[in-house]
Amino acid sequence: MKRLLAIELQKIWKNRASKVLTIGYFVILSFIALIASIKFDFGNFKIHFAEMGIFNFPFIWHFNTWMASLLKFFLAVVIVSMMANEYSYGTLKQNLIDGMSKKEFLLSKFLTVLAFALGSTFFVFVMSLLLGYNFSSYTEIGIVFSDMEYLLAYFVKLLGFFSFCLFLGVLIKRSAFAIGFLFIWFLIEKISYGFMKFEIFDKNPMVDKIYAFMPLESMSNLIIEPFTRLSVIQNIQTAVGENNTKDYDIHVSSILIVLVWTAIFLFSSYTIIKKRDL
Repeated sequence: MKRLLAIELQKIWKNRASKVLTIGYFVILSFIALIASIKFDFGNFKIHFAEMGIFNFPFIWHFNTWMASLLKFFLAVVIVSMMANEYSYGTLKQNLIDGMSKKEFLLSKFLTVLAFALGSTFFVFVMSLLLGYNFSSYTEIGIVFSDMEYLLAYFVKLLGFFSFCLFLGVLIKRSAFAIGFLFIWFLIEKISYGFMKFEIFDKNPMVDKIYAFMPLESMSNLIIEPFTRLSVIQNIQTAVGENNTKDYDIHVSSILIVLVWTAIFLFSSYTIIKKRDL
């Protein structure tokens, strides 16, 4: 398994575009720390994000994993290109000629997806600890390491999303078209959800339950936006008469749905590679 992973990482590192995107992804992830220095001053109205508590433990686990998940498209391009290049450069056929089985080939791709998800999760974990200990008002061990389930949800979210990208790369074989299809699928889910929710079923909560099983929506539901958890936002909502009824918890059912989709994407990828004339 180490050999398979080493082969794939070497391919990515020797591809200039993939190398730049991978390095850029982790560099931009570290820019989350810059949010602490952002200040807005409008007369008597002042906003300093660090003072709003976004880096307080344990809220920081929620905030950082949600922010970091917005950047996953950088690695999505790398993963789609990783698969598309196998067809473009003929390396897939060469690997099979050299004795690698189709199962080992897909396993090498999945190990790369797994490495990206684990690496990103570990990076967010370390960055959150550093930011938290610098800015948090609460640094007791029990508080620091509570709500760690957000890291698990973040890892599962990346694993599912990257597996979807791998599947699209296998299915479509061209990175630009695969990324385009990913964007179109995102629009299909969002537009159809809005139409069903607000036009046909008049805000019926059953629509949310149904769409919770859609691939991208299920991944999105793993980590709900964190801003409305902030006390300053909740005070504003209370002042204008709005009630915040969002559920911010990480649910086992949501994790299982994404893991099932991950298995479906991987099995479908293997089935295509196994049956396709390469």
